[in-house]
Amino acid sequence: MIDISKAGTFNLADRSVNRMGYGAMQLAGPGVFGPPKDRQTAIAVLREAVAMGVNHIDTSDFYGPHVTNEVICEALYPYPKDLVIVTKVSARRGSDGSWLPAMSPKELIDAVHDNLRHLKLDAMEVVNLRSMLSNHAPVEGSLEEPLSTLADLQRKGLIKHIGLSNVTPLQVTEGRKICDIVCVQNHYNLVHRTEDAFVDDLAKAGTAYVPFFPLGGFKPIQSDALAEVAADIGATSMQVALAWLLQRSPNILLIPGTSSLGHLHENLQAASLTLSVDTIAKLNAIESAAGH
Repeated sequence: MIDISKAGTFNLADRSVNRMGYGAMQLAGPGVFGPPKDRQTAIAVLREAVAMGVNHIDTSDFYGPHVTNEVICEALYPYPKDLVIVTKVSARRGSDGSWLPAMSPKELIDAVHDNLRHLKLDAMEVVNLRSMLSNHAPVEGSLEEPLSTLADLQRKGLIKHIGLSNVTPLQVTEGRKICDIVCVQNHYNLVHRTEDAFVDDLAKAGTAYVPFFPLGGFKPIQSDALAEVAADIGATSMQVALAWLLQRSPNILLIPGTSSLGHLHENLQAASLTLSVDTIAKLNAIESAAGH
């Protein structure tokens, strides 16, 4: 029996969401480009996630592009009242599938309107500005212009709340001078833990932290030690990695993605997995050994 309520809830802006959510990135084709291999299965995965209690879905109109939002709309519209759909802007896709910066005011305005149109929404609940100052990791630099553009759309009622992605603590501090920052979405998982202090600081501020690549992303976490821990407690490695994140800090909201019903169920079952102090100590040692 899957019961994701066991993982608890956390406030994403003024909405309480289950901490076990769903990320829609893998619903697009290979490399997050083009249509899904099986559109009907993608629709079934979304409907099953919501049926299992997921009320936080992460997406973007540059996934595909447009593909995941169109599939979400086909699967779930009209949306359940408790469903919070979060998108991100500031990138566009090249004809070869490359990820290109799109942070000018016009590009951001167009991106928000694209999300609204493809999702059939009048306003986005949360829009994350993803820093494209670097594609691969947060780097310092001013986000004042793009964030001010989103804040203006917020004043116009097209965006309810604003978050940041791929950013540094300083950029969050500076961003808060422009608008409320309700969440941060950065790269973080069991073996990639450079942001431990950042997670803790955001928890103290009551700000949601949404780790992307919670299972390692395009290259899933590989660890013999993780596999041993999982075998000892009768779970899969990925379930243990998700459970570790849930126990790491109460402000962490998970959005593992999959295009498989079987993997969806496996991921959601992690909400019921409680790790002992000894188990967590063993898992923390994995990151230390990896030297991250």
